[in-house]
Amino acid sequence: MQYAGPINDLIRAISRLPGIGEKTATRLALFILNSEREFAAGLAEAIASVKDKVALCSVCMTFSEEDPCRVCADPRRDPSIICVVSDFKDMMAIESMGGYRGRYHVLHGSLAPLKGVGPEEIRIRELAARLEAGGVSEVILATGFDSEGEGTSAYLTRLLKPYGARVTRLASGIPVGSYVEFMDGATLGRALEGRREL
Repeated sequence: MQYAGPINDLIRAISRLPGIGEKTATRLALFILNSEREFAAGLAEAIASVKDKVALCSVCMTFSEEDPCRVCADPRRDPSIICVVSDFKDMMAIESMGGYRGRYHVLHGSLAPLKGVGPEEIRIRELAARLEAGGVSEVILATGFDSEGEGTSAYLTRLLKPYGARVTRLASGIPVGSYVEFMDGATLGRALEGRREL
């Protein structure tokens, strides 16, 4: 069955969102169509507003209404420690933990040569400039533990070591509350490599 042109346009637009297939896009489009006009107007306004009012922090590259962002402007944060994350969601996950008191740098992606994502496509140049400016004692690499995150971490380690800051990596291994017998070999291997004295 063919939908009216504007409905098809909306389905196509929604299906461009990550993780949204055509069926889900169709369901969402029909939900919007069946909703009150105020709901659709509010949704459109919220989308326009986020594009108009949110930009990248000039220091850490996170999304913010202010420049610098609240984290970078917070005098209680240690500016000598930078936690490097692949994207905004990773930064928010670390923030929700509540224990980290340093600052961040958001790369907006990971190196993925097979997908055409090289160092120029993510915010590595801005990170190097922060270290070049001085005052950074430690860089914590908190990229993912998949092949792209590991590749990004290895690249950043080589790039950042000459600046003299300590470069560390998030620990990986057995999650709290897990049983050794159920762990895969790669996870157990990392846990053994990262063991520490008690």
